[in-house]
Parts: sequence; structure tokens; C-alpha cells
Amino acid sequence: MLCGATVRPCDKLKNMASANPFQDPLRFERRIPECAVAIFGANGDLTKRKLLPALYRLAYERRLSPGFAVVGISRTPMSDDQFRASMRESVAKFLEDSPFDEEVWSGFAQGLYYMAGDIGDSGAFSNLASHLNGIEECRHTAGNVLFYLSTQPSQYAAAAKGIGAAGLAAGNGWRRIVIEKPFGHDLESARELSGNLHEVFRESDVYRIDHYLGKETVQNILAFRFGNGIFEPLWDRRYVNSVQITAAESIGVEGRGGYYQEAGALRDMIQNHLLQIMATIAMEPSATFQPDAVRDERAKLLRTVRVMKPDEVLANSVSGQYGPARIGGADVPGFRQEKGVDGQSQTDTYAAATFFVDNWRWAGVPFYIRTGKRLPKRVTEIAIQFNEAPHAVFGGNDDGSTPNLLILRIQPEEGISLRFLSKRPGAGMKLRPVSMDFNYGTSFGERSPTAYETLLLDAMIGDATLYTRQDMVEASWGAVEPILNVWQNQKFDFPNYDAGTWGPKAADEMLARRGHTWRTP
Repeated sequence: MLCGATVRPCDKLKNMASANPFQDPLRFERRIPECAVAIFGANGDLTKRKLLPALYRLAYERRLSPGFAVVGISRTPMSDDQFRASMRESVAKFLEDSPFDEEVWSGFAQGLYYMAGDIGDSGAFSNLASHLNGIEECRHTAGNVLFYLSTQPSQYAAAAKGIGAAGLAAGNGWRRIVIEKPFGHDLESARELSGNLHEVFRESDVYRIDHYLGKETVQNILAFRFGNGIFEPLWDRRYVNSVQITAAESIGVEGRGGYYQEAGALRDMIQNHLLQIMATIAMEPSATFQPDAVRDERAKLLRTVRVMKPDEVLANSVSGQYGPARIGGADVPGFRQEKGVDGQSQTDTYAAATFFVDNWRWAGVPFYIRTGKRLPKRVTEIAIQFNEAPHAVFGGNDDGSTPNLLILRIQPEEGISLRFLSKRPGAGMKLRPVSMDFNYGTSFGERSPTAYETLLLDAMIGDATLYTRQDMVEASWGAVEPILNVWQNQKFDFPNYDAGTWGPKAADEMLARRGHTWRTP
């Protein structure tokens, strides 16, 4: 029963909508319309760690409509109240930089419902239709539904087919679907997945989520470039020497060895997250800040990424796998010693590549991208190195380091740093690099929303700016597939870097051939 004694009755909801202390339409411009979110895989880690905490935070910020509702779907038998209790525990545990308010939770939890169901069972979708109809009547969601597939990617096609067969892809309001990466295992499977989704949903209603694009600093790239007149004139091959994008993790596979063995670092990070960041850094200005206009420019950029020929791959890419080491007085296993991993695995836990963009703005500028597990620290950043002054009037700087460097820090601390040369105090003209730093926390004095807060809000209001479109997915696969094809026919001498180090020596050599070195974050 959807509107029984355990939840607020519908007539009370109508009376209380205008008096709800957690709803203030004047407080925020982007307030979510009436809708329901149906989460498949509601008993999984993603829902508990990210989705429900993000939705709760939107309730705390008064962005949800009074009748907002969530339907959790998974195979585990559970009552509505049991689901609410489980989600309360998860939200209180995983909420980031936010207070847990019992009064806010009480109002939010009244819109949480649960149904047990299996994606492979057509009856589950008929049951879901009944639930959504009841919720629409009770919570006044206007027929708007966001389907969120927090499931294994292998279930995406079946879930979309079940939604379509039950008539759930169309209704009184809008219907949208959100899927998590990976979007296919290669170019062919990505196209097959897209075809399956498009049998039920229009491309404009498919939201492929990339949580990196929801991070404040990634969004701020657009504001930094196109909102200021200082840097954009320098943002091309005449002034930029090279670009480095680093996404380092200090942890290993954390019990996900079986999954990771099938994916690897190149597929898991570079094909999606990091190429999307590269596209945001290198794209042309859009005519307007509208979803399709911005995504058109990102897509154009990805289509200009040079596709490597087989004989270029080994010179412009490096595969790595971490081995056992002793870190901080504790023994750390290598990847091949992780649970669920083949003792002879050839999976890359580290991947680095040099990409070139064949267009007028970036011709000849190398974009170095690297990512890896069990590196010295957790950090994601973009480092843009500018050309040095054409003549060293003062004899150069003291330490010989590259002076003009713009660093955009994505995590763990979001901010921007600009390094340039300045005169050292004292007699003589001795120069030393110094930095000007901008930090989100200290500059604005307010909490930044999590990536999932931003992206869930965008999906519910219909703003696809930060979501990945199918043509971008295909262009990204086109850039990495030649590397994957060569790697799968290559037997690597793994492990080739110790846990706790910055990766294989070959990655340093890849940059050294062009006179560059990796920046140490």
C-alpha cells in the first residue's frame, strides 16, 4: 500500500505542501519539478554511498518538490519501512560535509518506497507501473519519472526493454533514463548498447552519467576559460607547450578484482572520464551555454583526436600493473595477488597515453594522460604548461623548473594554481617560481555540492550539459580502441611498478622523448 499509515496520507500532503518548511521556491533558481526516481539496484553500494545521500542533500537544500518520490527496486525482499531504515543508515554514514537533520530526513523518507523485483522478470515492470501510478496519484509527481540503472552494465539492455514493454517509457510527463559507465566494452558494443536504448528512449532522454563532469573544478574550466578575457587568448598551440591530465589513486582494486580484471585502467578511466576532461579543456567556445551547444563542441573536439596507427601505439602509450610492496610498515599485495584476479593477469592497473588534437588550435601540442591504482597519493589534476619566454634576459630561474604552469585541481582539494617567476628578495636579479592559489573552500566559504548532487539535479530538470552523448562515446572509443587492440596482442612483463610509486619507467621515457617530464602533484 503506497499511501497507508506508514506514510503521509495524500490529503495531508496537499495541505502541507505550501507549509513544508523544507521547500522554499525563492531560495534556488534551479528547483526540481515534481517527479519520481526509480532506482534499479537500490540495495547496491552506489545507491547507498552516492545516490541517496545526494538526493537527501537536495532535500536539505530545499530543491525537491513536496511530492518528490523514490522507488527502490532490487531482488532483496524488503518492506518500505525496512528500505527507509536501511537508507537512513547509509545517508547518515556516507553524507559528505553535511549535517544529518532528523526533521529533514523525516520529510524526505516519507517519499521513499520499495519493491522487490528482478530485471529478468517481465512481471517486475508491470508491478513497477502499478507502483508509479499509485505514487503519481498520491504524491502528485505529474507523471515525470527518472529511471536510474544502478546495475551491472550487462543488464542495461534488458532493463530498457522491460521499461518499454511495460509502457513505462511514455506517460503524462517526461521519462528519462540514466546509465552509469562503462558505455560498452569497445566501439561495437557501445553502438549495440545505444541501439538497445534507442529502441525505447530517444537520445535526448538518455543520460549517460560521468561523475567527473559533475565536479566543481571541471565545470569551472568553462567559466575560467570563457568567462575571463585573460587566458583564452593564450589557450592554443602558440602559447601552450603541453597538457598533462593525471588521475591517481592510492588504493588498489578494493575487492573488485574480478570486475577490474575485465576492464583495466584504460577502459575504466581514460576512455570516459579523462577524455571528457580533455575535451572540456580543449573544446572551442560554444555560441551559447545551452546543453546541445556545449556538447556539440565537446563532441567536435573528440572527433579531432588523432587515431593512432598500430605502429604508433607502443611509442605513445604505456601499460602498467602494480606489484607487491611494503608501504607505511604494511605489506601491500600486487594486483595478481588480489582476490578474484588471475595470477598471470595482463590487465593494466596503470595506463598512460600521448594524444594529439588535429585542429588549428592544438596542432602539435601533446596531451599526456595517465591514471593508475596504488600510486603514492590520491589526486586528479590538469597541468597546462606554457611556453617559456623566448629569451632568458635574467639567466633563468634558480631551480630550473618550468615557470609558467596553470594547475587545475579536481580532487581531493578543488582549486586553481598559477605558477610564474618572481624576483627573489635581496641583491641581484635572481628568479624563483612562485604560485598564486585559488581554493574553493576558502574563497567562497561554502560547501561545494557533490558531483552526484549536481548531476541528479540536472537530469531531473532536463539539463544534459554535463552528460555524455552517444557521438562522444563513439569518438572516445575510436581514440582508445587502437591502443586496446595492440595491447591485447602484446605480452607485458608485469608487474612493472611497485605499489606506492608513480608507475612504470616507460611512462617517464614516453615524455622524455619529447623533452618533457611528469609533474609530481
